Amino acid sequence: METLHPDVKEVLFSEEDIRAIVSRMGKEISRDYADKNPLIVAVLRGAVVFTADLMRAISCPLSIDFMAVSSYGEAAKSSGVVRIVKDLDTKIEGRNVLIVEDILDSGLTLSYLIELLKGRGPASVEVAAFLVKDVEGNRPAIDPRYVGTHVPDEFIVGYGLDYAERYRNLPYIGILKPEVYSK
Repeated sequence: METLHPDVKEVLFSEEDIRAIVSRMGKEISRDYADKNPLIVAVLRGAVVFTADLMRAISCPLSIDFMAVSSYGEAAKSSGVVRIVKDLDTKIEGRNVLIVEDILDSGLTLSYLIELLKGRGPASVEVAAFLVKDVEGNRPAIDPRYVGTHVPDEFIVGYGLDYAERYRNLPYIGILKPEVYSK
């Protein structure tokens, strides 16, 4: 059992839960991309932990590159304005691109990113989202091909997910206490 950080209200997924989810996703991706040599695009910074684990769970040949986009800054809610902070170094024309994301909330940032990448002529663009946030009355703008699991409409931290650049290194996924981000 993990030691609960004092700012975390409850653990949603333990290290063991996370390993099982990543393993299942890796098998699905390996099957679907067996002879396609996908380019894994990790969306920095939150997805880096998940991406590293997911790559090791994928058995087919692959390449990796990174993008950094920002729509949050240090706020608890997205500003709605997407900034490309770091673009790809790899040309994606004709490639099968798999965007790896830590958490899908509204999906607006990710839908912007998908359209941007589609404009560069890849063979395909799909999404692997570790978490999809269930927001009542609000479906995400995109439908990821691979979904790890769903989480409640709470502020989720750990396993790469942060609030104001904190909590990324927690080995589990938990719900942040509201008093931490509503100060």
